[in-house]
Amino acid sequence: MRRIALGVCYEGTSWLGWQSQAGGNTVQDVLEQALGRFTAQPVSTICAGRTDTGVHALNQVVHLDTTAERSLESWVRGLNALLPDSVSVQWVNEVPDDFHARFSAQGRHYVYLLRQHRVRSPLLQGRVAWVYRPLDLAQMQEAAQHLVGQHDFSAFRSSQCQAASPVRTMTHIRIEQQGDFFLFRFSANAFLHHMIRNLMGMLVYIGQGRQPPSWALHLLAQRDRRLSAPTFDASGLYLAGVDYPEQFGIPSSKPDDLLYELSGLRFGETAQKK
Repeated sequence: MRRIALGVCYEGTSWLGWQSQAGGNTVQDVLEQALGRFTAQPVSTICAGRTDTGVHALNQVVHLDTTAERSLESWVRGLNALLPDSVSVQWVNEVPDDFHARFSAQGRHYVYLLRQHRVRSPLLQGRVAWVYRPLDLAQMQEAAQHLVGQHDFSAFRSSQCQAASPVRTMTHIRIEQQGDFFLFRFSANAFLHHMIRNLMGMLVYIGQGRQPPSWALHLLAQRDRRLSAPTFDASGLYLAGVDYPEQFGIPSSKPDDLLYELSGLRFGETAQKK
């Protein structure tokens, strides 16, 4: 038996998220169907960072156990020949038996791409979120810094969240703007169900001047989801990657290049190389 790790990229607009459902139409369902055909045996997968309906992934890490003997390149090409156009395997590695896509993960990274303009763009529909009211970058950046560190994020978890604890450690939030586009980067040890979309709802309210930056601190202290802003649009949210101990050899993601394809803009360090 071999343990195989995959890096999966998908455009999530047409999918009901990652996790398998009775009615199908999830990324896990279609990936396991392709794996079953490719290996000629039933396959069960485990991932890090389960995504919701309409959410995208740039480098979602998945593992499986199999007796199938194939070259790594054959795994990539063979699976992609069996997957729909909106889902693609980016890389495949054989990993040791103690690797676990979920439990070996040390950190998770998401990016959110938002466009502020008085008119929506049909060319970006489903891939970039949109607001028409102006946003104040400095106000959102100030609010975001209140979220960094270990906090009880009960005010930003879904009522359907099954996590045993609402406490998470947010290691990094960065918000950048180029023209009409805003890029939000979130890094944490783990995230709660709908946590980023609920944080985005709050940050947009603050950016629009509907609440002050200190509202972030107030919501953290109150720990009441009912007091916060509505859950924000899924379309701009991307699971960018997952961190693992170096000995497992899991490729890291480079989200900026793919985001450039969507928006035509460079953010952060890549902006210096343009």
